[in-house]
Amino acid sequence: MERSQSDTCVIGAGPAGLAVARALAERNLPYTHLERHSGPGGIWDIDNPGSPMYESAHFISSKTLSGFGGFPMPDHFADYPPHRQILSYLTSFADAYGLTERIEFGTAVENVAKNADGTWTVTRSDGGQSVHGQVVVCTGSQWHPNIPELPGRFSGEVRHTVGYRGAEELRGKRVLVVGAGNSGCDIACDAARSADHAVISMRRGYWFIPKHLFGRPVDTIAAGGPKLPMWLEQRLFGALLRILNGDPTRLGLQKPDHRLFETHPAVNSMLIHHLQHGDITARPGIADTAGRTVRFTDGSSDEFDLILLATGYVHKVPVAQKYFGDEQHPDLYLSSFSREHHGLFGVGFIETNSGAYQLFDAQAQFIAGYLDDARQGLRNAERFAQMIRADRPDLSGGLTFVDSPRHVGYVDGGAVVKYLGKVARDMGWRTEGQPPPVRSPRHAEAAA
Repeated sequence: MERSQSDTCVIGAGPAGLAVARALAERNLPYTHLERHSGPGGIWDIDNPGSPMYESAHFISSKTLSGFGGFPMPDHFADYPPHRQILSYLTSFADAYGLTERIEFGTAVENVAKNADGTWTVTRSDGGQSVHGQVVVCTGSQWHPNIPELPGRFSGEVRHTVGYRGAEELRGKRVLVVGAGNSGCDIACDAARSADHAVISMRRGYWFIPKHLFGRPVDTIAAGGPKLPMWLEQRLFGALLRILNGDPTRLGLQKPDHRLFETHPAVNSMLIHHLQHGDITARPGIADTAGRTVRFTDGSSDEFDLILLATGYVHKVPVAQKYFGDEQHPDLYLSSFSREHHGLFGVGFIETNSGAYQLFDAQAQFIAGYLDDARQGLRNAERFAQMIRADRPDLSGGLTFVDSPRHVGYVDGGAVVKYLGKVARDMGWRTEGQPPPVRSPRHAEAAA
């Protein structure tokens, strides 16, 4: 068994794992980086086995607000980059900071176990083992589909969208998409263009936020505007959406049963367009199925060949589930520090209403800052360890999120950023990484 007790094992080389590796490298903290696939990028590599990526997938936050600190997305990227641009960005990020050559590709982790002395044994799928002082699990939160049981007996094809790749799969079929998350809306729009008949089913009404307002990405307008009380922001932006989208019931949609921002945002400009043009029909939840017939809760029914479940994912951590606890929302301080198990961290499990990469960056910097201070024996480390055990800040931002499994532990992005900034100032840590010492040829070429 290889022993390297002073280093940190980073599991996964998707966006979260790369952010953690950079933060550790910036502080010259030793680490081992394991990735089961043949390259970096995680779910954004459509060829990564098990990835939920599909051809029409784009970021739902704009390039302006989505890059890691010190490494913005190139100017020539689309406002909302498609998945291949995101993968190229992540690959160039790993190259620019010298992370790529330190990743052990093709190395899957089978298990993580806590030792009596507080170290961690990491067992690889080939049986090899190594011991580490800390483990950061960055395996991602969109690999394990949440598959609800359909009522009745449907004789057509039923599958989760985790295996969906492109619109060609829908041609010649009568398709029902279940769920109105961002991937569900994207795939429903694919069905509107490609299927013989397309329907989207959603159990409640949602607020649909257009990707652009006044010719600008909508998140840049929100970020650059005045900071308003949440109740006022809900009222003003909600009124604007009602003006832009009109009465949703005209399109077969249900009225939202919650205030704006109280569910994960559905940022999509095309679903309303296709509903307005009759390319797709909206229905409420499913009441029953029999043969190829689906009956909805409003009493209507329709015939389908394929039901695609866009019903989200659970936050399983198979390599260390007994240490992370709840599959839906692990109880992690600031969504990254295990409260119960010293030396165990997770990045990539935060559920919030803002762009993810800057939050991953901040979480990574906190982990690296904490470990660096502990290595130096600074009082900060013990102060922060006490916060991990006892601090439970209100990160709702004044929002009351809907009662659903996804929104257990959900946090407001603005509240998280504000609190992380406060703690970082108190601890003397950064909340984002620094520019690379030398720009990588690949990134320089991409930005040209």
